[in-house]
Amino acid sequence: MSKRAVVDEMLAARKRVAENPERREMIKMAVDNREVIVAANGALATWTPPESTGRSPKDTLIVKRTSSEANIDWDSPNNIPVSEDTFEMLFADAVAVLSEKNDLYVTDRVLGADSAYALPVKMVSDKALIALFTDNMFRPLPADIEKSVFSDKEFTLLALPYDKLDRDRYQGRLRNLADGKASDLAVVIDLDQRVGIVYGSAYCGSVKKLMFSVMNYMLPEAGILPLHCSANEGPDGHVALLLGLSGTGKTTLSADPERALLGDDEHGWSDTGVANFENGCYAKMINIDAEKEPEIYKAIMHEGDYLNHGSIVENAMLYPDGHFDFDDERLTPNSRGSYLLSELTNIKLSSVAGHPQTILFLTADANGVLPPISKLNPAQAMLWFLMGYTSKLAGTETGITEPVTTFSRFFGEPFMPCNPDVYAGMLGSRMETYKSEVFLVNTGWSGGPFGEGKRMDIKLTRALVKAAMNGELSKVNYIDDPVFHVMIPQSCTGVEAKILNPRDTWQDSAAYDLRAQKLAGEFKAHFEKAYGNKNIAADIAAQCPGC
Repeated sequence: MSKRAVVDEMLAARKRVAENPERREMIKMAVDNREVIVAANGALATWTPPESTGRSPKDTLIVKRTSSEANIDWDSPNNIPVSEDTFEMLFADAVAVLSEKNDLYVTDRVLGADSAYALPVKMVSDKALIALFTDNMFRPLPADIEKSVFSDKEFTLLALPYDKLDRDRYQGRLRNLADGKASDLAVVIDLDQRVGIVYGSAYCGSVKKLMFSVMNYMLPEAGILPLHCSANEGPDGHVALLLGLSGTGKTTLSADPERALLGDDEHGWSDTGVANFENGCYAKMINIDAEKEPEIYKAIMHEGDYLNHGSIVENAMLYPDGHFDFDDERLTPNSRGSYLLSELTNIKLSSVAGHPQTILFLTADANGVLPPISKLNPAQAMLWFLMGYTSKLAGTETGITEPVTTFSRFFGEPFMPCNPDVYAGMLGSRMETYKSEVFLVNTGWSGGPFGEGKRMDIKLTRALVKAAMNGELSKVNYIDDPVFHVMIPQSCTGVEAKILNPRDTWQDSAAYDLRAQKLAGEFKAHFEKAYGNKNIAADIAAQCPGC
């Protein structure tokens, strides 16, 4: 019997299953179940246990099967294998535990705004909040789903956010914690049987990112490039993609009242253009400013009847009077807001557009040595796409308390299971075919490293991004950065020229040079480790800092 059939049989035997309830009903059930409380403005507030304030990469696993193992890059530290028999145990335990719950909640949704490759997903959970989260984040089933290449490849997702695994039962099968016992948490994907299990993680992002990883595996086989990016479209049809890891500014920078938003995090690029995977956004809320980020702030903080609101605020400080304090990070710096795209002022309802003319790679450079914006030629663009340099920001994963230098291939390594040549080859081909211009944008630090310099002002970054998108930066003079092999613009309207060259923003030029050379050395070492045996073209390898 297939895994879907087992789940369907379990559901059929239950008396209290809320199957695809109306949105207002889901909200009411989450409140009545005390899974959330209603904030003063009508949004829903919820909190998770400490181990669930971010993703748990070490507990995120992929089932290793002979039928698919050659398609997965097991050299990537994020592709952690789990045995078939352990997965069978996890699945059996998940179904058994769900079958004993008083109430179950089921949603049938899809990922993918383009019906040609929308992936149907059935989510089953004992929490109404998870059902509401999928209603915010996943898309309604389209009427023409039979057009999809995945119409007969439905995915099943089981979510037990507050149940824990029997650690003795999984000893030697899951990772050991500090006390020597097995972890009681697992986020597992079986790509062959098309089943995902979120067991013991109450972080809503675990549900979202599991399905993103699934799409990133399935789409390339269908000739579609998946990207960890936001996308928007100007009034003239100009399409821009913004790639970056969590916390680098994808959501903030793409929510532009002058440009229609397709989505803030996950897109596919097919032969017809780009399309959002999702129905909503999942934004970082820490230090959100109503003036600097008005679109996101309004989406969460607008006032309304709670039954019509449905925006979810996760792990933010809330005072007894029902008001949020987004500057208080004592619970976690990774507080999040989930809201519908329709809450934003300017969106493209279809979430589908043509090919991108501008691609922005976002990096939060905690070293403070990269320009606020630089232009990349094709070889440079491929190198930075392969490297995916950024600084992992506090709170996005458990245990991260301050920025840490990291290289995350394709600006989304934890969610990109296929071999690197698959994604790199597809992006290179599309950039060449559609003549996309590529820029590297530093949303991190300037004038010194983290702790000494200052974080880039969002207004400055917005001005530079706007100049890249409207073509202004295609007409200015550039100088080559000899260390990082990027092209630095010499001018930009409304931006002081000194700010454009990071060396000029440091009080001690010698200290800048030392820090820059140190980072360049880290680039070279990582490139040799990650790609030394991957047959990367010589012209691309030559663009690596430190080479």
